[in-house]
Amino acid sequence: FRGLAAIVEQELGHNPFEGALYAFTNRRRDKIKLLYWEDNGFVLYYKSLAEEKFHWPGGEEELVSLTGQPLTAMESGAKAVSPR
Repeated sequence: FRGLAAIVEQELGHNPFEGALYAFTNRRRDKIKLLYWEDNGFVLYYKSLAEEKFHWPGGEEELVSLTGQPLTAMESGAKAVSPR
C-alpha cells in the first residue's frame, strides 16, 4: 500500500489521505488493487480474475473518475464500464 500511495502522491499529484478511491491494474488486466484511506489507515482490496479480464476505461488520461455502477462493474470484471 505504501508504493501505491506514493504513486498517487508523486505521479498523480493527489493526496492519498483525502478519501478518494484509487484503482490500479496490471498490464494483462486480470488483477486489480483498490486503495482507500479510511480514518486512521489504508484499506487495500486485491482481486485476481481466473479467466476474464477487467474492462479498464480507455483514453489518454491517467486519472478517470468513476462512481456507483461503473466502479462496481469494473471491480467485478463486467464488460460494460464507462468513465464518468
